[in-house]
Amino acid sequence: MERDVRRVLLAVNPRKAAGPDGVPGKVLRACAHQLTPIFNRIFNLSLNQAVIPPCLKSATIIPVPKKSPPVSHNDYRPVALTPIVMKCFERLVLHHIKDCLPSTLDTHQFAYRTNRSTEDAIAIALHSALSHLEHQQSYVRMLFVDYSSAFNTIIPDILITKLNTLGLPPLTCAWIRDFLTNRPQTVRLGPHLSSTRTLSTGSPQGCVLSPLLYCLYTYDCRPTHESNITVKFADDTTVVGLISRGDESAYREEVLKLTAWCSANNLQLNITKTKEIVVDFRRHRADPAPLYINGECVERVHTFRFLGVLISADLSWSNNISAVTKKAQQRLHFLRVLRKHNLDSKLLLTFYRSTIESLLTYCITVWYGSCTEADRRRLQRVIKTAQRIVGCPLPSLTDIYTSRCLNRAHSIIKDSSHPGFHMFNLLPSGRRYRCIKARTNRLKNSFFPKGITILNSHMH
Repeated sequence: MERDVRRVLLAVNPRKAAGPDGVPGKVLRACAHQLTPIFNRIFNLSLNQAVIPPCLKSATIIPVPKKSPPVSHNDYRPVALTPIVMKCFERLVLHHIKDCLPSTLDTHQFAYRTNRSTEDAIAIALHSALSHLEHQQSYVRMLFVDYSSAFNTIIPDILITKLNTLGLPPLTCAWIRDFLTNRPQTVRLGPHLSSTRTLSTGSPQGCVLSPLLYCLYTYDCRPTHESNITVKFADDTTVVGLISRGDESAYREEVLKLTAWCSANNLQLNITKTKEIVVDFRRHRADPAPLYINGECVERVHTFRFLGVLISADLSWSNNISAVTKKAQQRLHFLRVLRKHNLDSKLLLTFYRSTIESLLTYCITVWYGSCTEADRRRLQRVIKTAQRIVGCPLPSLTDIYTSRCLNRAHSIIKDSSHPGFHMFNLLPSGRRYRCIKARTNRLKNSFFPKGITILNSHMH
């Protein structure tokens, strides 16, 4: 409809880089009303014929370093610059695909979905582990899976078969097949351009549809045993094995089935970057046997950066807080420099919130309730220093934590498809929520029990 086309054209970010066609976003936005009837006709023809003009599928690949300094080709992420007109078209198709999908599809995929975040993914994984550790003779093995160029290895035919299974209209599936095949692209490095190559594998990183298509491609990657949980955030996959009385057969079988699923779906496991953490608080514990994938031993580590948060085998947060504090103190230097140049206090406050407070509070509902008083004081000292520099009061982490927990709990209660929804159960009176029974402080201070406690304290 013309109304939808006009809406996406008016929403174009004028600062986004133009694609290979050279048409800047500010032109599309400024001329949205005049261009709407033309693009509406082009888009409808494309959908009805399941064909995309080659000029709209062309892409310029920009190698973006994953880390600094990059030492090999694998340290670059191939980001595709595509025509902005095509991005607008993709947004329209994106809404159409989402309308065809059930809200309960792949509930443990937390990426690119409304009311889902890395915070939810971490909270669900940790709650599963902590709840299991309440039982006698139990421990947890967490496998953090890494794929090699996951988005670039999607096979269109396999994806279309899955989309048909999910009930997407045949014409939409045919359009997606054309979208993914015969894509001309060149690589740009500085002023240099490579020759053009045409690809029919993968979904370009940088396209609007790519994240959703990848999630649909992996929706059937699910655990087969009740004692295992698979938590996904885009291509970050974590297998949580809940081990009881030393019986690891279900966990090891799950890893074997994951390996077989990857082979069948053309996804290559990067064993070198795949790591495992064993969480074991038993008094008389012995190191479990190592895990092998495709004949290679998976490295067992004490800490791992899981979706931006440092998880430790003892489930303490000192390592994470040390890393956060170090980064925050480095950024305080820039706040001092701005203060030295007599920047207005409102601008200083904006800089603090966007660069320091955002760092200190990332996934705060997951870890703040369980960290020690000494760690909390370390974090609060950073805020006090920033407060002196900015020259106005700043909210404490405790206040932010309480507020975030409350907001998160309210959001989950309103979303029946959220995997944490079933943990919020009203008592028969309807005035309070049933508290989660916890034998240890580890579980008691984690997000869901704390969130319910805070929620109850604010109910009238």
